[in-house]
Amino acid sequence: MKPLQVDLASLIDYTLLKPEATKADIEKLCREALTHRFKTVCVNPTHVSQAYSMLIGSDVGVDTVVGFPLGANKTVVKVFEALEAIKDGALEVDMVINVGAMKANEYEFVRFDINSVVEAVHRAKAGVLVKVIIETGYLTDEEKVKACKIVEAADADFVKTCTGFSSGRATVNDVRLMRETVGERIGVKASGGIRTRAEALSMVEAGASRLGTSAGVTIIEGE
Repeated sequence: MKPLQVDLASLIDYTLLKPEATKADIEKLCREALTHRFKTVCVNPTHVSQAYSMLIGSDVGVDTVVGFPLGANKTVVKVFEALEAIKDGALEVDMVINVGAMKANEYEFVRFDINSVVEAVHRAKAGVLVKVIIETGYLTDEEKVKACKIVEAADADFVKTCTGFSSGRATVNDVRLMRETVGERIGVKASGGIRTRAEALSMVEAGASRLGTSAGVTIIEGE
């Protein structure tokens, strides 16, 4: 079989979401992202303005997280958090669904929660993307399919596997299932435990159009 030819760097959201991350760590992250020309850096909201100031004028964008990592914030809080991040320079927002509501079959609320963020973000600034983390580690395959359909119905731009802060991690089977469910209508982001080039390529082969990883440099330069 012919090996997959893909520019992995252009698909990577280079991620640093550790609570102990310092300004110096964010500066290092941004410099590495510029060197390797990653798609974005993904940082906690408190670091968005710093990352934006370092990356402005480059091809590397700023991604952040909302309702992270539990997804249990009130909807109004998620909306406020997303809008503040946009003011600080974020061009992409990764929000966590209300996992408990999803498990309880409260599908209309889950859709409302997502769509409230999506509508607020798209109204605030054209072109800003919303990715929705469904936390696949907590869901059955049937629930993953349902969650993907809700994300699509809520007009989000991407569906994403995991936060990386739960027991779940990105798997080829989950990415393939998500892509089969949404087709080419929205993006699929694989995130959680992707550490090597082989793992990254397997996610892309399964249908991922974006990769979230803290191991971006290792993936590009080799172990």
